[in-house]
Amino acid sequence: MFLKKITLFNYKNFSEATFEFDTKINCFVGKNGVGKTNVLDAIYHLSQGKSYFNPLAVQNIKHDEEFFVVDGEFEKKERTEQIVCSLKKGQKKILKRNGKLYEKFSEHIGLIPLVIISPADRDLIIEGSETRRKFIDNVISQLDKNYLQEIIKYQKIIVQRNALLKYFALNHTFDKETLSIYNEQLNEFGQKIFEKRKQFLEQFIPIFNQYYQEISNNAESVQLVYQSDLFENNLITLLEENLQKDRALHYTSVGIHKDDLSFEIDGFQIKKFGSQGQQKSFLIALKLAQFDFVKKQSGEKPILLFDDIFDKLDETRVSKIVSMVNQEEFGQLFISDTHPERTENIVKQTHQSYKIFNL
Repeated sequence: MFLKKITLFNYKNFSEATFEFDTKINCFVGKNGVGKTNVLDAIYHLSQGKSYFNPLAVQNIKHDEEFFVVDGEFEKKERTEQIVCSLKKGQKKILKRNGKLYEKFSEHIGLIPLVIISPADRDLIIEGSETRRKFIDNVISQLDKNYLQEIIKYQKIIVQRNALLKYFALNHTFDKETLSIYNEQLNEFGQKIFEKRKQFLEQFIPIFNQYYQEISNNAESVQLVYQSDLFENNLITLLEENLQKDRALHYTSVGIHKDDLSFEIDGFQIKKFGSQGQQKSFLIALKLAQFDFVKKQSGEKPILLFDDIFDKLDETRVSKIVSMVNQEEFGQLFISDTHPERTENIVKQTHQSYKIFNL
């Protein structure tokens, strides 16, 4: 599968632009602020129905304009897939496949498998547990439509249970029977989600470790540690044990919505004890493992986006990444970089066909 062409209208800094791509490597080079990352984000938009960098959809519309359109033409299993994502101010975002409107964006997830590696990934290290849970959920959701629906249902029940706890507190009342209905529903979906996350990480962690060792030349050992309340007990029991705490806090304090993934290097938190280069290698290994996992599970090579990843990496680590990309298991690759010469030298080492776009 590969992206043949993309057209942007009023998307971020682009009024109108069309790019036709090589089936292997495509590079966007130029100074900061010219829109290199914006093109990669437009490609991400076509895969996931949203921006990777900006959660407020309306902010992806070019200044002083009323709408944006991103129109992409993919070749998938010798068939053309046209994906169009558009938004008009004051209206709902629209996503279409071959002219047909999606009722739910979740129906589209998995059609265009994609992995992005970006400086923004540092949020996985420095931000709270929600960011890391979203990473796990995004990988599993690209392969398991039921999982995405289970997450959506679980989150709705959490909102309802929290609203009920607030209602009890404000009205000095309590109804154990109503609460137990929510507990049972949370247990049903929470247990399924926990088992799928656990199963995913059992397969994923060895792949991640292998990539990190390749990138770092076996310089240090790294660990991904899954942390979940459900390792201690089933969710029904945990909810009952924490009832008084939940009533005092007015929200649900235990469950899979509190899960985390601890990032460690030689047994210590990489956030505190890892150098910039080690942190960057860790994140690249994490995303390359995501690529590998999705490819093995789906039988398709995801599109790979490298957004400005060569800064802060020494030559050894860069050449390791390039040698990996040179292997046949990688499909179409998009790179953004501020140094045209560096980019050209890197892609020439791969001995693959390529196109360079100077913005």
